[in-house]
Amino acid sequence: MAAIVVAVAAPRSARAQACCAGAAAVTPGRLALHESMLVGVDARVTDGYGSYDPTGTFLTMPAGTSEVDLEQDVFGAIRVLPRGQVALLVPMIETRRAVPGEDAFGGGVGDINLGVRYDFVYATESRHVPGIAVLAGVTVPTGTPPESATSTLATDATGIGAYQANLGIAVEKVFDRWLVGATGLVAKRTTRDVDGVSEALAAQWSGLLAVAYTLSGDTSLAVSGSVTSEGEARIDNMSSVGTHRRLVAISVGGATSITDRVRVQAAVTFDPPIGSFGENQPVAGVGVAGTLIFAWL
Repeated sequence: MAAIVVAVAAPRSARAQACCAGAAAVTPGRLALHESMLVGVDARVTDGYGSYDPTGTFLTMPAGTSEVDLEQDVFGAIRVLPRGQVALLVPMIETRRAVPGEDAFGGGVGDINLGVRYDFVYATESRHVPGIAVLAGVTVPTGTPPESATSTLATDATGIGAYQANLGIAVEKVFDRWLVGATGLVAKRTTRDVDGVSEALAAQWSGLLAVAYTLSGDTSLAVSGSVTSEGEARIDNMSSVGTHRRLVAISVGGATSITDRVRVQAAVTFDPPIGSFGENQPVAGVGVAGTLIFAWL
């Protein structure tokens, strides 16, 4: 009887380890199964090297033109139910933009996001049924919208100027040390008025596919790919042709625990400079990010 218990418990322990470490490498602000609360800071810098026009053609930056985007996030998450958690993220955003004969730097507080996650099934609970979670959130327009920017190059614009509601589903499965996950999200922004003109962005659809591998202990590596797409915006209740958008991004990262309560994560993300991987995207670039998290068990 003891041998049966050990044989059953050991694989579950390994799967739980892969799930927690792998998930941390993909979504650092998410609580692990054994955590009740966490706080963290995240810093990233992105260097633009091109753009995508409305037809999907990739264009390199014109001579004398450049853009560097910086972001620092303060975030926290707390478990409010055995399977439910709530997270808050407050971003600070800065931009340095240059064109021939002029350059500018500016920034400020971005749009604050509040999100919830509820796991109906954990990735380690069943041999055959994958983990299933529902995601929801709202983004509040606390940042400076483009029309309120004072810089001639709009470097102090830090938000979209509208409320945004998000709803999605995440599916995960653990295979020994491997974690495979897929997430789908839809976001809708509220209509806003700019100088007497009504503007409404189309629904934004996002998909993420990630694969993580737990090396040993709480150290893991992850590779993910995402695509974000939205249709034509509406101006004064009429479709504005040529305002659709799409962007594909690829990320490679890893996470490791320093102590039982402290972990770090790092990632490199880039927008492939390949035609049709984006549409109507003014900046495509490569970015690096680092995250430090303290958790309560």
